[in-house]
Amino acid sequence: MIKAKTKTTPYYNIGQLRVDYWNKLKIVTAELARCHSGSANEKKHISDTKSLLNDLKGVAVYYATPGLARIQKLENALSKHEFVSLAYLVSETTKQLVGDSYRSNPEFLNFDEHNIESVEEHDQFNTVRKNHFEVLFVDNMSMEEENELKKSFRSLHVPQDKFTYGIVVQRSFQDAMIALLFNHNIQAVVVRYAPPYHSKLITPLIKPYIQQITKLDFSSKPDTELGPLIGDLIKQFRPELDAYYVTDTALGDLKDSTIKSFRRIFYQTEDIQELHLTIMRGIGERYNTPFFSALVEYSQKPTGVFHAMPISRGNSVFKSRWINDFGDFYGRNMFLAETSATTGGLDSLLQPTGPLKKAQEMARDAYGSQHTYFVTNGTSTANKIVMQALVQPGDVVLIDRDCHKSHHYGLVLSGAYPVYLDSYPIEEYSMYGAVPLGQIKNKLLQLKAAGRLKKVKMLLLTNCTFDGLVYNVERVIEEVLAIKPDMIFLWDEAWFAFASFGTNYKQRTGMFTANKLYEKYKSNAYKKQYSAYTKSLDINDVSIMPNPDEVRIRVYATQSTHKTLSSFRQGSMIHIWDEDFRRKSEETFLEAYMTHTSTSPNYQMLASLDVGRRQVQLEGFELVEKSIELAMVLRAKINDNPQLSKYFDILTVQDFIPTNYRQTGFKEYYTKAEGWNRMEDAWEGDEFVLDPTKITLYIGRTGVDGDTFKNKYLMDKFNIQINKTSRNTVLFMTNIGTTRGSITYLTNALLRIADELDEEFKSLNTKEKEILQKRIHSLTKEVPPLPDFSYFHQSFQAVPGVPGGNIRAAYFLAYEEENYEYVPLNKCLKVMEEGKTLVASTFVIPYPPGFPVLVPGQVVSEEIINFLTVLDVSEIHGYRADLGLRVFKDNVLNRHKTITSMGAMGMNKLNKNSKNKKIKN
Repeated sequence: MIKAKTKTTPYYNIGQLRVDYWNKLKIVTAELARCHSGSANEKKHISDTKSLLNDLKGVAVYYATPGLARIQKLENALSKHEFVSLAYLVSETTKQLVGDSYRSNPEFLNFDEHNIESVEEHDQFNTVRKNHFEVLFVDNMSMEEENELKKSFRSLHVPQDKFTYGIVVQRSFQDAMIALLFNHNIQAVVVRYAPPYHSKLITPLIKPYIQQITKLDFSSKPDTELGPLIGDLIKQFRPELDAYYVTDTALGDLKDSTIKSFRRIFYQTEDIQELHLTIMRGIGERYNTPFFSALVEYSQKPTGVFHAMPISRGNSVFKSRWINDFGDFYGRNMFLAETSATTGGLDSLLQPTGPLKKAQEMARDAYGSQHTYFVTNGTSTANKIVMQALVQPGDVVLIDRDCHKSHHYGLVLSGAYPVYLDSYPIEEYSMYGAVPLGQIKNKLLQLKAAGRLKKVKMLLLTNCTFDGLVYNVERVIEEVLAIKPDMIFLWDEAWFAFASFGTNYKQRTGMFTANKLYEKYKSNAYKKQYSAYTKSLDINDVSIMPNPDEVRIRVYATQSTHKTLSSFRQGSMIHIWDEDFRRKSEETFLEAYMTHTSTSPNYQMLASLDVGRRQVQLEGFELVEKSIELAMVLRAKINDNPQLSKYFDILTVQDFIPTNYRQTGFKEYYTKAEGWNRMEDAWEGDEFVLDPTKITLYIGRTGVDGDTFKNKYLMDKFNIQINKTSRNTVLFMTNIGTTRGSITYLTNALLRIADELDEEFKSLNTKEKEILQKRIHSLTKEVPPLPDFSYFHQSFQAVPGVPGGNIRAAYFLAYEEENYEYVPLNKCLKVMEEGKTLVASTFVIPYPPGFPVLVPGQVVSEEIINFLTVLDVSEIHGYRADLGLRVFKDNVLNRHKTITSMGAMGMNKLNKNSKNKKIKN
């Protein structure tokens, strides 16, 4: 077990530090401007200003705007004692930086670089310019050469350009990598000449935020190899960026790996205009939205509508006296884009050949998959598509019992036999964690011992879970493939669509891991490592390394784009990285896709998926980082405020993840005493980690249960919407749409709730206080047990005594009313004590948490009844309190058991006869 002391920092990330230091500088320089000349206060503020400028210089060097030129301008004003001018420049810079408006008007911040003197020139630079980005040049050039470079590229811009860019130059390998980590404005990288390895710019202030860079060790490599190496590492840290290489090396001497690492390679003698045009074209290609653009163009065409859909072009709406308010609300463009046509520049979702096909290919490239498909009726349907495409009746699927109900219904449709896996319980907060790898492997080994491993087709896990538990995807895939080398993995990433665009996150996604492992297993280095490893194994040891000669990488991920990225509701995607897709699965996948996909998909939803892809490719890195930052800010606000911490706690990593699944010893993201803990090592090594954008607020001490807190306080009083509660928690989530104002509003609401609770508690009489204390005791101490999956009744077991159940047979057996009966919940335990076995005939799904505690064919256990009895949730799907629990009748179970046994015997006899016949032939 690896234990590491976690380093702490006063700021979560460099962006938070940068903004805070500019704000500090604004306050200090404003005070300085008001000081009397020669006073002690003036001397103190001058000293403070120098210190802050020096700190900011160590950060600004990694940005083009506001860059070193602005810091030097401020230092110059300070040295000349031009304090009023200094304060003004700092104030304007801070305002632009904090408000993000500098990227619409980037030249304003750095107009001092361009020797602007006239009012006309200033007004020209002060014109609003959209879509500004930065280009990183890696080149150990002089300052004179840098200024000349910037001037040359600036001269190539023309007023018709859609985009503008600034240039930031880094002179070493380490500084280039730090810039990629810090600067989310960078959209392209140009590597020129051979950079030295070590940085001369790293200051103590930024050291805590660059551990991912400083722990890289390529210092022994010659400088000539560092440039191409940057191209490789960009794919790891910022794969969405365009990378270019400028060299003098002859084409015949360039390595294939170098050629593949860069979008294009230039030679030093080539004109920089070609490089400029290539940079602009690269951004233009990512900016392109094939289907959205086609839909916009179509909507502007004058047409005569003689196909279905009266609502098309808004004709049935705007001419109506009774529903024209509907048209006014949505606007004309919504209806102009409504059509059932698949021609005229549009496309068919079921068999795309035009803009939709191109849009899906661009999404494929953005997410690092081999194939990506748009889904217009949510990830529930995406899950059923994948399940039906890959498994058939009789196949075995290892599945997280706590996964979304769509997977369970997918099993019914496909006829596969589920082997349910139990997540570890978090009983104190009435929720489940995730499935330990050890349990998955144990189930596989049981199936192997029973001769059933060949029937195992898929492992299905939810990553991340609703509450934010994230698997170590690489470790799970590797150790499972070591037992079952052709296993198909379905990762339900409904809540994880954003993860491909976060530095820490992407390593725990299905597509990134599939790419990584495919390259790893085909390398000679891995083959040598595997050979040496297998020689060290004892005969009874279970390998944790897959055999490179047998292993197949087959990974699928379903994502709710609408949940965490920009898309209309129900907009989802299926991503595929399957080296056997073309040979084994493509035809069945397309059949399943057509089975579940509407022939009349919503074009606005498809367009939103196209635009959502554009957004994450161009600003996903920044937006994901900001959503994490805001989640961390909320944690600090609640933990640091004595009024809030009186009633509320933010649950920490150690609250969610037991010690044995945290190999690094990482416990929590933030403490008031120590500040922020760096999470990089935990995300790289621990079996489970906690997604910081999922913020679980413990409310047990309020005496109010989660559902009441959600409705009575958050919704009714403050119109704050949340998705999930438990008995004593509520879950808040930040996303790329969360703003600082939203965090402030939530904090204010919680403060007002805390004040209201203060007043309410003070007004209670003695008896009322006793009742309150009982409620608090119940919510904090009397936690209901969380039941595991029991087992399938022998009538519905795939093979007696072996994990796996025939959920499909049980599901359809309950279609006939005479096959089931109802038992009141309060009588179930008594009936069971009398010797009757209760077997569920339907899914029973309490909401929350929203996953089945019973599935058709499952034996009802005492723990499950106790759990259902003490549940205080608003709804339980599949259960009616007035009727009771719906279970199979005994005579039906006995009859079905006999039929099942005879069917199994018949199948065995048939298989035996077929085998003998084959041998004779």
